[in-house]
Amino acid sequence: MNEIEQIGQTIALTIAGYEITLSQIISTPLILLLGYLMLGWVVRKTAKALTAHEVNPDLIQIIRRAIFVIGLVILVITALDLLNVPLTAFAFVSGAVAIGVGFGAQNIINNFISGWILIWERPIRINDYIELGDTAGTVEEINTRSTRIKRVDGVHILVPNSKLLEETVVNWTLIDRTLRCIVRVGVQYGSDVRKVQEILTSCAESHAQVNDDPKPEVIFEDFGDNALIFDLYFWVHSSGDRGARQIRSDVRFSLDQAFIDAQIVVAYPQRDIHVDGTLRLQRE
Repeated sequence: MNEIEQIGQTIALTIAGYEITLSQIISTPLILLLGYLMLGWVVRKTAKALTAHEVNPDLIQIIRRAIFVIGLVILVITALDLLNVPLTAFAFVSGAVAIGVGFGAQNIINNFISGWILIWERPIRINDYIELGDTAGTVEEINTRSTRIKRVDGVHILVPNSKLLEETVVNWTLIDRTLRCIVRVGVQYGSDVRKVQEILTSCAESHAQVNDDPKPEVIFEDFGDNALIFDLYFWVHSSGDRGARQIRSDVRFSLDQAFIDAQIVVAYPQRDIHVDGTLRLQRE
């Protein structure tokens, strides 16, 4: 045994009666680093292959997490084996650490478990458009601690997973991506109401993104203070509020031009003022 081998076999520390040499301390981190890099490469390659085969993004997320967690467990066990330290040596320490973590990190554990529930039950999926309180946006990623949501204005928000399970969440696209839209318009008293109904129906049906089934429906809602109120209901296939708003905007543009062509006036608030007595205008 030469001098280098003797240095490598030098006992550096002892854990629960198990001796660890200097060479083990040097080689084990290197092996762990290489293993971690290899694990990351495997996860990326697997996700890329599944994406190429058009696998559901939520299933890809589950597979990525499962491979990563299993890989980390294997790396830890391998490291202990390289150090000749059995798992039973950490039984007492791990129990004490688990109790401490349980009391000190309840929220983290709650969010972690909630994350796995969201991934497996899938009440919220990637690319779903959801509303949570004042927050509304598209789900981009469901992580183990939080879920990343992108709002319509491009701002990213991280929402704790437990909040998504404990509070009421409106999922616009849970079952399908069909949404009902409404466009309200008030026309001047004396207008041909049947003509108004025809124009409203025609503008909705002429839009390429308005569904044919169910067909657009026009409701003569009320005799308002200043106008005859009509509601136009139609269904669209959209991934969120932004797409629906754009379709409603297109329909309103079409309605404005159609009313101008048909000489139908869109009403606006008017007030009649009645003055008791004599009103005198004086020129200065």
